[in-house]
Amino acid sequence: MWAAAKALSQVGEVCVVVPDREQSGIGAALTLHHPVYARPVPTGSYVNEVGEHPNPISAHIVEGTPGDSCILGLEQLIGKVDLVVSGINTGTNLGWDILVSGTVGAALQGYVRGYPTIAISVGSVQNPQFEVAAQFLRLTAARLDQAPTPDLFFLNVNVPSVSLEQINGVQVTRLSGRSYSESVRSEGTGHQQRYWISRNRPVHSDNAEGTDAWALKNNRISITPLQLNLTHQEQVPDIEAFIGDIPAQLLSKND
Repeated sequence: MWAAAKALSQVGEVCVVVPDREQSGIGAALTLHHPVYARPVPTGSYVNEVGEHPNPISAHIVEGTPGDSCILGLEQLIGKVDLVVSGINTGTNLGWDILVSGTVGAALQGYVRGYPTIAISVGSVQNPQFEVAAQFLRLTAARLDQAPTPDLFFLNVNVPSVSLEQINGVQVTRLSGRSYSESVRSEGTGHQQRYWISRNRPVHSDNAEGTDAWALKNNRISITPLQLNLTHQEQVPDIEAFIGDIPAQLLSKND
């Protein structure tokens, strides 16, 4: 996050709004039934003084989800922006796993509000290297500043956690299949029984060339354009055939 903020400040003013705790697996969840608190925090302990970041960096901490943070930032704390960035996240967000990603869930709120949006992650949780991802963001923000895109975009970017010299290229990709499945561990008995859900079982599905998983495995930066239309349009005729005369049975009136 702070690596991203420092890199983006090379292009313009940066406003950071982030949750106050780890939110992996929270997806696009929002806090709707109790208040969400936010407070400004000084950035001096996270980024160096002027010189390393020529444009201002401000920050707020939110007691809520990543999605809450993005909404508060755009609706109350900041207002209109030129680019929404969620991340840099530690650990990949590949394939179907984006559906449970807090990083992608936060980015979603920028996209639905009409802002160019990037969700970005590095492919390591242990000792992640953010330098390449940060420079990618700087270059992308500069490009957007110089030549604004005519179309709204929502990009899911995964960057190998390696040095720049080890990067083999940049590739626009499609989502792979599922990367991990869940396992459940129980503890206790009776009324004290509880369960721990973990996403720790690798699933090897559709990781062919052209997917985000393949690109990352081959030390390429993966850029996947996303959209929100989940309708399986090709299956509509099959479902109509499956339903058959159910509508007639349902809507028929017995005399």
